[in-house]
Amino acid sequence: MLVPLDRREETKIPNSRCRTDVLQGTLELLILKTLSLAPIHGWGLTQRIEQMSDQVFAINQGSLYPALERLKRKGWIRDEWRLTENNRRARYYTLTPAGRRQLSVERSLWERSAAAMTQILNWVGDLP
Repeated sequence: MLVPLDRREETKIPNSRCRTDVLQGTLELLILKTLSLAPIHGWGLTQRIEQMSDQVFAINQGSLYPALERLKRKGWIRDEWRLTENNRRARYYTLTPAGRRQLSVERSLWERSAAAMTQILNWVGDLP
């Protein structure tokens, strides 16, 4: 599950975390985008998404690895064992050409949905 983190004290959210439902496919889209930048291992992937979202999103490990397996089954990513910077073995994930094409499709769908949501949230007029 993708968990938005809210560090603002004025929101008065207990434990500084607010769990909300995530739109279907959001985690996979974030993974595809992150892997489009460079191959990375699972733990690094979670850290990179937190960093890129300015700590707004945190990824639960229990959701990350099933999502990675789904993406592998779809042929959008592949994995291989490599050594990390600390000389430890880790499974690195890489975007495939099919994954790069799917990222483009998913991004377009997300942008369309986000624009429609913004339009609805900004609606001030009467309905026709």
